[in-house]
Amino acid sequence: MIYRFTLISDEVDDFMREIQIDSEATFLDLHRAILSSVGYADDQMTSFFLCDEGWEKGQEVTLEAMDCGSDEDNYVMAETRLSELIEDEHQRLIYIFDPLTERCFFIELTEIILGKDLAAPLCTRKKGNPPAQETDIDAFNANLAATQNTEDYGEKFYGDESFDAEDFDPEGFDIAEGNPYEQDRY
Repeated sequence: MIYRFTLISDEVDDFMREIQIDSEATFLDLHRAILSSVGYADDQMTSFFLCDEGWEKGQEVTLEAMDCGSDEDNYVMAETRLSELIEDEHQRLIYIFDPLTERCFFIELTEIILGKDLAAPLCTRKKGNPPAQETDIDAFNANLAATQNTEDYGEKFYGDESFDAEDFDPEGFDIAEGNPYEQDRY
């Protein structure tokens, strides 16, 4: 079975990536495919969070094992297959790529393709340029100071006010039958 994930960013309006990956691949395989599709270095402590329909974070899948000291399950990317935690179309995830500022990609499982396998992840669609992997710390601190004095702290951080679930609509990315798309193998 193949999972087709769509990634968007609340920082860059025209950015989108579509990644197809086998359901038995690990979260580490998905992590590497995402980094490769956007040209990021693999030098950050990234995490995936499973989310509900309102993008509220749930279960975390970390790059490295964390000693959380609680009864909560600790999932590690290299040891956790996608199919263990993801079963339904439209499952949402958040992928934190900049842990200092918690900048992220919003991910949705947009299709499950039954009866097929995939040896390696593919980036099947690309649109726009990704946001910078790391933010300028001075700009971050200035933005943080400006938002700490408002009731909207966190809501307007990094363009959240312009994020809309409708952004996952394929028509918004001019995706149609017959368009040529570059495919990358990882």
